[in-house]
Amino acid sequence: MTPAGAQKLREELHRLKEERPKISREIGIAREHGDLSENAEYHAAKERQGLVEARLKDIEDKLARAEVIDPTKLSGDRVRFGATVTLTNLDNEEESKYQIVGADEADINQGLISVSAPLARALIGKSIGDEVVVQLPAGTRRYEIGDITFK
Repeated sequence: MTPAGAQKLREELHRLKEERPKISREIGIAREHGDLSENAEYHAAKERQGLVEARLKDIEDKLARAEVIDPTKLSGDRVRFGATVTLTNLDNEEESKYQIVGADEADINQGLISVSAPLARALIGKSIGDEVVVQLPAGTRRYEIGDITFK
């Protein structure tokens, strides 16, 4: 993952850890209301606690196993993880720009595509001027690589 992706996960981890005491207080308050078998507040708080704990474990695991790669320290003339690639759709001449990032930081609306996405897999190893044909959910697309940068 990129340093930005790792930082985003660390921030979410911090926020979730700060949420733990609040959830514990909610559970305590709900217990005071009596019969737990029919106490919707108690069950909702316990469910939320379970979801938060599961997400905490997931984030901690991802951060522990992550290899953080800083694209600004990379260079070259071939597409690889961290590259920002400018593509021209050969069917309609539309130009688009995507950065290849880790799965957890992908956001197509911001031009961030997962390294495991079909388009990224088709681009890996290609150079400027190469034509790439990729099968996407919307159909087959043909692109030409116009530029490769690492930023």
